[in-house]
Amino acid sequence: MNALPPSFCAWFASRGWRVHPHQQSMLDRAGAASLLLVAPTGGGKTLAGFLPSLVELSQPRPGLHTLYISPLKALAADIRRNLTTPVQEMALPIRIEDRTGDTSYTQRRRQRADPPQILLTTPESLALLLSYEDAPRIFAGLSRVIVDEIHALAESKRGDQLMLCLSRLQTLAPGMRRVGLSATVEDPDAIARFLAPAPHPREIIHADPGPEPDIAMLETGAPPPWAGGGGRYAIPSILDQVRAHRTTLIFHNTRAQAELFFHDLWLQNHEDLPIGIHHGSLSREQRERVEAAMVAGSLRAIVCTGSLDLGIDWGDVDLVVQVGAPKNVKRLVQRIGRANHRYNAPSKALLVPANRFEVVECLAALEAARAHDLDGEPRGTGPRDVLCQHLLLLACSGPLEADATYAEVTTAGPYAGLTRAEFDDCLNFVATGGYALRAYDRWQRLMQRDGRWQLRDPRAAQMIRMNIGTILDPETVKVRIRGRGGAPLGEVEEEFAASLSQGDTFLIAGQIVRYEGLREMTVEVSRSPGRDPRVAVFNGTKFATSTLLTHRILDMFQQRDWPGLPRHTADWLALQRRASRLPQRDRLLVETFPHEGRRYLAAYGFAGRNAQQTLGLLLTKRMEEQGLAPLGFVATDYATLIWGLEDVADPAPLFDATALREGLDVWLAGNAVMKRTFRASAVISGLIARNSAGRRKTGRQATFSSDILYETLRKYDPDHLLMQITREEAMRGLVDFGRIEEMLARVGGRIDHMALDRVTPLAAPMLLEQGRVPVEGAGRERLAEEAARRLMEAAGLE
Repeated sequence: MNALPPSFCAWFASRGWRVHPHQQSMLDRAGAASLLLVAPTGGGKTLAGFLPSLVELSQPRPGLHTLYISPLKALAADIRRNLTTPVQEMALPIRIEDRTGDTSYTQRRRQRADPPQILLTTPESLALLLSYEDAPRIFAGLSRVIVDEIHALAESKRGDQLMLCLSRLQTLAPGMRRVGLSATVEDPDAIARFLAPAPHPREIIHADPGPEPDIAMLETGAPPPWAGGGGRYAIPSILDQVRAHRTTLIFHNTRAQAELFFHDLWLQNHEDLPIGIHHGSLSREQRERVEAAMVAGSLRAIVCTGSLDLGIDWGDVDLVVQVGAPKNVKRLVQRIGRANHRYNAPSKALLVPANRFEVVECLAALEAARAHDLDGEPRGTGPRDVLCQHLLLLACSGPLEADATYAEVTTAGPYAGLTRAEFDDCLNFVATGGYALRAYDRWQRLMQRDGRWQLRDPRAAQMIRMNIGTILDPETVKVRIRGRGGAPLGEVEEEFAASLSQGDTFLIAGQIVRYEGLREMTVEVSRSPGRDPRVAVFNGTKFATSTLLTHRILDMFQQRDWPGLPRHTADWLALQRRASRLPQRDRLLVETFPHEGRRYLAAYGFAGRNAQQTLGLLLTKRMEEQGLAPLGFVATDYATLIWGLEDVADPAPLFDATALREGLDVWLAGNAVMKRTFRASAVISGLIARNSAGRRKTGRQATFSSDILYETLRKYDPDHLLMQITREEAMRGLVDFGRIEEMLARVGGRIDHMALDRVTPLAAPMLLEQGRVPVEGAGRERLAEEAARRLMEAAGLE
């Protein structure tokens, strides 16, 4: 066992702390080439990750020793504050700095010339640092890399980018050791392979998970509505919980839902409890004010989104409320961990289903969390658009040799299976733009000299660096209060801004504002006292229910009764069983029925919203070909509801896997989904620049450029690398066809067709999703409630 130096022991004792077993294990295995620590939130895993570095650095040494990588700029800044305390109190000769997009140009230049011993950064800033010619000098003495919240990075292209950067760092510093930290890992072996593929030896340390969290569904006076996602019905009960706790985080799955809920919460907050709102579309100033108030303990509640998911210790939070089904067990566990952020203190959380079906989903999530059954969809191989960007960055730092670079890239976990032909395709694309574009000078970026590839024009390095990153900013414009020195409020999508007329009101930063005009790409607004705003269209992620939760829900349906469900929901499922049947995991339930002069088909695929949306597009296309006159459809996480003019006598042929795949290929070819996906991959791969010196393209300019390129390649070079990437990305992203294929394989052609004479209890809420009450103004809610009551009566639910 490696003993702590006396100064460290004294410091721990002065705090009344003792070294936790997993912290000692990290110290004992400090020399391991790759180490993954899985420890509960509040378990001191960040200190465990840094402890070996602090001990090694207690003896003075110059240069960069430890690189810490965080998915959030705010988390890097928070870790710097937390690490500074022991360093100062033990008088350790260590300089700690962070380097993110918020770091000044002067400080960034100084860091390159004289790196600190510990540097805290993000994947994007690391990629930028590696693109400079002096990267070999900066990183030559690097000893350890610590990747925090590695599970969050592993689920996105940012993680792929980071692993490619680590492969370059390992070349520059062969003795570099890798450390991954996480509280929520469903498959530790897979994350360990992601962090360091073979032949690197890998070790995993599991900390004591601590006490079980205190999680339950919130009991409310009123049952949840049949449809919708806002959770407004539960506000009185949530306010009761806010009063009973010190600080409550109220999580939502989308930014728009958070804004709506905050507005409604504030209207019912008759005691004027201090409540804030925090999400990614708010201005930096707005977010920092809320964060400062949280740290000071002056807020009783914060309505938030994923912007507060990760490991920042925000003040004295003792309750987490999740409004809406979490869709993903790992996300729920991560959010639960924000409460009582201390070792061996149970977290406390309450789930608030936003509608009747989400009651079932919330119960499934609760049971999975209690069973430590975490979900995770396999990501597959590393995306090639990220590899293309990485090759451009390597070329910025100096000439590269193809064989050595291929060998280096394939040491990155996501790219371990990359073939040489795939690598060469990427290198050729980066060098020339590919077959159809090689005649244009603007895409002739690399040339070969003495067997090595280098930039044709060294001045291009500035443009490449300005467009680093895999996070695609939504096409937004800033919102600011009108007048000299008007406060910035945040951002809204360009498309939403274009739809506004003077006098329109909308909701942002928790307040209603009036649109006054667009000035220099900024939406100018004034404050409005109105109570019925429009809502800004935020480009937030719309989560799909995970496969694990889907299977748990389907298994729950097969129970004889449901003692864990509220009476109203259990009765609803029992009525569905009597009127039709409940879906099963290995069979596909398809219902057909008439309603108000239309013929309906409901397919319960339980494949997630994106896949069910795609299924609706494909099924209606096939129905059109068969003369069944479909008129429209609506999709939820669990089903697709199609309405039209003709009965579907036999739905089985509609679900033929080969025909669906062929229909998808035809539909995708000229679809907006493909164009949108192409634009994203073209930006990431460096084919289209987001930024140029002195200006940034608007979303519409980027869309226009990418649409022309897409149509050109589709016509003249359909097998171009970027077209291949686009198809791959569309299939596993917006279209999510893999979930449809999983569903079809699961049911194996076993279709239960229920031809009925009326709408069923399970289908009824989907008719409300259609938004068939196009009424605005004060009477809207009452009319919607009346429409819902009539529909539920037709389904036998009232």
